[in-house]
Amino acid sequence: MKLIKQKYYRITFISFLFSCTVNAQQKELPKVHHAEPLYLDLVRDLGARKGEKEVNVGMEFAKHKNYNLFMYLAEYEFAPVNRLGLEVEADFSFYGNKKSSAKSMSHQLEALRFSSQYSFFVSEKTQTTFAVGYSQIVDFNDFNKMNSKQIIAGTNYNPFFIAAKKWGNNWHTLLFFSPIIEQSFEEKNVEMRWELNSSIYYNLPGTSHYVGLEFNEALDDSKFSMVIHPEVKIKMNNQLAVGLVNGFSINHHSEDFSLFGRVIYEL
Repeated sequence: MKLIKQKYYRITFISFLFSCTVNAQQKELPKVHHAEPLYLDLVRDLGARKGEKEVNVGMEFAKHKNYNLFMYLAEYEFAPVNRLGLEVEADFSFYGNKKSSAKSMSHQLEALRFSSQYSFFVSEKTQTTFAVGYSQIVDFNDFNKMNSKQIIAGTNYNPFFIAAKKWGNNWHTLLFFSPIIEQSFEEKNVEMRWELNSSIYYNLPGTSHYVGLEFNEALDDSKFSMVIHPEVKIKMNNQLAVGLVNGFSINHHSEDFSLFGRVIYEL
């Protein structure tokens, strides 16, 4: 009888330890679901959890007075640890229907971007998340110069701050603030501009779809510019989503309008 009791207590103790281990594994860090901008997307979801991965591809068509611009992007983002997101992105640009004043524009690998983002404050109670991040952007010359010594045209230093807030069940707002320091290797100069991107979204009740507006504002040499992007995100299934974006420039008179599409796949 004594031996049976010992075995019973031992099994009970092992079951208790196993239960604690399972519960600890199942318990996840707090995370607030925020609607993410589609045009200027984030490095990774705010409050990212370890193991999250995502692949994005996108295409933009912009109608200018003297030419048409086609831009393509491919990016891979992942979270190696909780709260930290990393991303690598390649941007390509191609020009079409160029008039005489735009003949100097050539096709090119526009840039490579290496980014990180850390969510340092996540509150489920207030439905708020704050994050900081940094992007190192390597700018390239056009394809005609790829065989020369001037392959890399310059680099950009881009720290940023993000504040996001969820209002009730359906409304989302997000603020993205960033200085960008541009260094040109060819012209051997350094310039700086400021960007402020704000957005507001409405999550359609009972779905994962949302519609919203993204305002991309820039201050460069005391000149203010803004592009408004109405956008919609359609969630096809748990892994696949499609984003559609339209662009209207407020004071860039050379650009008539733009269309942008993004395909998002979570691994």
